[in-house]
Amino acid sequence: MKAITEGDIRASFVNCSKGEARRLGLPRDLADLSWDDLDFLGWRDPGAPERAYLVAERDARPIGIALRATSGGGRGFTARSMCSLCLTTRTGGGVALMTARRTGEAGRQGNTVGQYVCGDLHCSLFLRGRKESVAGRDLEETLTLEEKVARLHANLDAFLEKITR
Repeated sequence: MKAITEGDIRASFVNCSKGEARRLGLPRDLADLSWDDLDFLGWRDPGAPERAYLVAERDARPIGIALRATSGGGRGFTARSMCSLCLTTRTGGGVALMTARRTGEAGRQGNTVGQYVCGDLHCSLFLRGRKESVAGRDLEETLTLEEKVARLHANLDAFLEKITR
């Protein structure tokens, strides 16, 4: 992902008001991010953990999505769940249901789209081995890193399409 500024991030949101985008809490480590390791920027709001945000590149422009997260904590620490974006298996609530208000009239009517994703939104880091799942042994795949990245992008594009159509 290309590095983006705070202003670009705030201007990219499509499913919340400009005022909400102006007030959202940005990642504390924004200036120190390794952008080359990211397929999208995702974070939980430091001041409101049930809020999460995702900014991806679409049509060579950033697109931001405001999300609501559930903890998924009721499953116990040994239950496994799989992220639908990066297909990483996690335990202990490491995967959360993230819901996003749809754009346009559907969103104004209260329609949302949900997806189970890594609760910390660090899919890119798990994919590249920068973080390891604590779910025990991960499923072995024969895909190359480039193929896994392409799959992540396809899954992310499908999620964004559901939100913005």
